[in-house]
Amino acid sequence: MTSKLAKLFATLLLSSMPSIAFAHTGSGDTNSFVHGFGHPISGIDHVLAMVMVGVFACHLGGRALWAVPSAFVVVMIIGGALGAMHVSVPLVETGIALSVVALGLIVALRLSMPTAVAMGIVGLFAIFHGHAHGTEMPENAGGAVCAAGFVLATALLYSIGIVIGAFVGRIGEHGRRLFLRSTGGLAAVAGIGLLVNIL
Repeated sequence: MTSKLAKLFATLLLSSMPSIAFAHTGSGDTNSFVHGFGHPISGIDHVLAMVMVGVFACHLGGRALWAVPSAFVVVMIIGGALGAMHVSVPLVETGIALSVVALGLIVALRLSMPTAVAMGIVGLFAIFHGHAHGTEMPENAGGAVCAAGFVLATALLYSIGIVIGAFVGRIGEHGRRLFLRSTGGLAAVAGIGLLVNIL
């Protein structure tokens, strides 16, 4: 099963390579793609939050496996549009840091909840992440191409979280509990550090 998960992750990663390679040709649209793709993976706050969403979704299982990440993406796009249109959203950086803390704790404590509640939680935090993407989008960037870049990068980060969650599910209850506590705890501590720097 582990080899199948590794192959799935490799396939997801390799499927993005043509777009990434094409993005270095220098034209405006591809530069927009590079910016959009690079933003979610350029900051530890975004990386940790999105990987934690994937682990969380895998922990919940069933419909949550696709519904929770999808909720994040949809609301993130809405938040990105608000940011690109310069619509103010208060406490964006604080919201992003809190998302890392909250999602880390959810994973560390292995909290279970209805899928709709989980979608609401990640959707709330997605507004802040999306707004940050939209606000930092260059004026000359193609909106749709830039959005495609950050959606793809986000999907890859979710995939990493889902693969981690699936792998952890195969190592036994004790190992799974220890791994989730450690991983989620470290993410939460990192989020607290980000929060302290902001405040």
